[in-house]
Amino acid sequence: MKTFTIVILVALVRIASAQEFRAPIGTQKPVRAMPTPPPMLQRPPVEGVIPRAFSDSRNPLQMVNPWAPPRYGTWVESTVFDPGVPGNRTLNVFDPNVPGKWRGIKLFEILF
Repeated sequence: MKTFTIVILVALVRIASAQEFRAPIGTQKPVRAMPTPPPMLQRPPVEGVIPRAFSDSRNPLQMVNPWAPPRYGTWVESTVFDPGVPGNRTLNVFDPNVPGKWRGIKLFEILF
């Protein structure tokens, strides 16, 4: 058993003496900081009635209040409109000021 312990100690000493603890000699190039890469996946912005109602510091009941403060948005932001009269180029724009009937409410709107 003693010989086995001595053999192990000799092997450890031999392994430890094989390491070199020398600093490199001469000038070295300074290490350049790597730029931060952009995030791999960005979430597209989501708008609509439901995300706007339950975002931070919002009261969902204020969305049906006609005298709500402007920070809760207007009805135009949440409405989908018909393009207007077909065939008339000036009215084929999705604009709430152009005469056309509203088509629906934007519950979730994903912008690309």
